[in-house]
Amino acid sequence: MIRYFLYGSSLSFIMLFCHACSNVSAENQPSTTSIGQKTKGSNPELAYQLVWSDEFNDEGLPDQQKWSYDVGTGCELPCGCGWGNAELQNYTKENKANAMVNDGILSITAKKEQTGGSAYSSARLVSKQKGDWTYGKISVRAKLPSGRGIWPAIWMLPTENQYGGWPKSGEIDIMEHVGYNPDTIFGTVHTEKYNGMIGTQIGGQMVQKTAESQFHIYTIEWTEDKIEWFIDDKKYFEYINEENGYSAWPFDQDFHLLLNVAVGGHWGGAMGVDSSIFPQQMLVDYVRVYQKTKNS
Repeated sequence: MIRYFLYGSSLSFIMLFCHACSNVSAENQPSTTSIGQKTKGSNPELAYQLVWSDEFNDEGLPDQQKWSYDVGTGCELPCGCGWGNAELQNYTKENKANAMVNDGILSITAKKEQTGGSAYSSARLVSKQKGDWTYGKISVRAKLPSGRGIWPAIWMLPTENQYGGWPKSGEIDIMEHVGYNPDTIFGTVHTEKYNGMIGTQIGGQMVQKTAESQFHIYTIEWTEDKIEWFIDDKKYFEYINEENGYSAWPFDQDFHLLLNVAVGGHWGGAMGVDSSIFPQQMLVDYVRVYQKTKNS
């Protein structure tokens, strides 16, 4: 997850995230779309096949075979309290008030309540060691929370940190959104060469006026050559492999998924937090991961 500071009227991109702290319109209804589709423009000899998914069909807590939890406030980690971003929430574990499945939808809920020394509670689901991939198409159909101070994210971190700690081993932000900027979705990569700490931040953004009122499909297509970002199949950003080593392309190793709703933080809370908006939920219809295989 990236963080931003406001200096006067300009927005400066300053990234201090600590890796050890592991960040056509869809209708507003749960989807029944086929999950074995071939990607447009792909090699005719290769087709995307579903390799991992969660359709959230089982009621109750999220499937423990697919998801674990990051827990607490981050105070015990090297990046310190607030998960390295001055966030205000305490992440809970196996608490239906913060993460539960009902009627085919996962809800991740941020609440205003005193818990774990914080004024807010929420959840951060992690697929590490339960869903890890090198390359593929990752699609998440979600409806986002709203209000000043809310900061939902769908993102990926490296499973083994082959090139060292953040940002050397990389980060892929599939979707980030901040409540005080309700019409915009952000997609970003973080590497040793390209990150806000040295003023080389790279990312894209797309206006999506119904992000908080309707479900949309947030997708990346990640190959050896590039990563592309889409919303509802509309491409808005790509990051090309420069083939100059891991400092610009650490994306040749397994990454896993994270789903969370943060409160406040240097970016999410840049305009303050409206405590009257809670509870707020990110609703997730499905998570689907595809990889390319030869047609039989």
